[in-house]
Amino acid sequence: MGGDYGPQETVAGAVAAVTEGKGRVAVLLVGDAEAVQPELERHNLQGLPIKFIPSEGVILDSESPMQAFRAKPKASAIVGVGMIKEGYADAFVTMGSTGAAMAASALLLGMMEGIERPALGGPIIGLAPKTVFIEIGSSIDCRPSQLLDFAALGVAFSRTYLEVSDPRVGILSVGAEEGKGNRQTKEAFPLFQASGLNFVGNVEGHDLCGDRVDVIVCDGFVGNILLKAFESLGEGLSRYADAAAVGRDVYNMLNRIEYTGGGPLFGVRGNVIVGHGRASSTGISQAVITAARLSETNLAGQMEEELTALRARIAG
Repeated sequence: MGGDYGPQETVAGAVAAVTEGKGRVAVLLVGDAEAVQPELERHNLQGLPIKFIPSEGVILDSESPMQAFRAKPKASAIVGVGMIKEGYADAFVTMGSTGAAMAASALLLGMMEGIERPALGGPIIGLAPKTVFIEIGSSIDCRPSQLLDFAALGVAFSRTYLEVSDPRVGILSVGAEEGKGNRQTKEAFPLFQASGLNFVGNVEGHDLCGDRVDVIVCDGFVGNILLKAFESLGEGLSRYADAAAVGRDVYNMLNRIEYTGGGPLFGVRGNVIVGHGRASSTGISQAVITAARLSETNLAGQMEEELTALRARIAG
């Protein structure tokens, strides 16, 4: 039900995902019957592993997620995440309210030990498809210890999902030297040094598309501005490209999330993918495939193990 074009594009994306997946995925479409059923009738679903699950109401971006959680207990996001909790689904994909997905995930699935709230992260730049950025929007003001937790989550994602054997970690700052940055990054630096992670030090803006680091850590305020700046740059440059194909290539190189469809919520005990509200059926299809792979790799379990190991190293 979420997103700028739901449920029309959502249903079309689900059909594309199960068709392209060739038996790899089955989709449970959660939403209001009056809105979803007409869209289902537009497609030939014979033999496709798609099932409709009714829900009541939608949590909007303009609403307080926690208040809506109490007022709309049968809303689509709550029903969808609840299906993971009850063992009926392996992952949840939404293009709707990020706050709703975070609240439902934290309350229904629970948080990993020591993690206060879900974090957003993953590759965001097509020019650096294996560089993980964390955090990119859910935690605006972070303590240095939270940045270290983000690093552990990012390392687990890099190792498990992107198959980087020993991910290199850096703190995004205004200079490479240890003393550079604001109070947050300066206080985080010694914590990272003592963490046992493969910490390479501070990284700067000109390192974002290079090969110096695999996991770049920052707070959500900086990360979200960075994400949207690259997306805007991709849109702007693609308009000035001479050929349509070139324009699309430029756009894709700077908008990695458009290719993957969305990114996981880090730190929750389950697989939850949050995508762009503006996502088309193509992006939604990719998000479903991404969710399937997260489930297959047991990413949530790998993240918990990485956090446990981090805490043991610090305590020891």
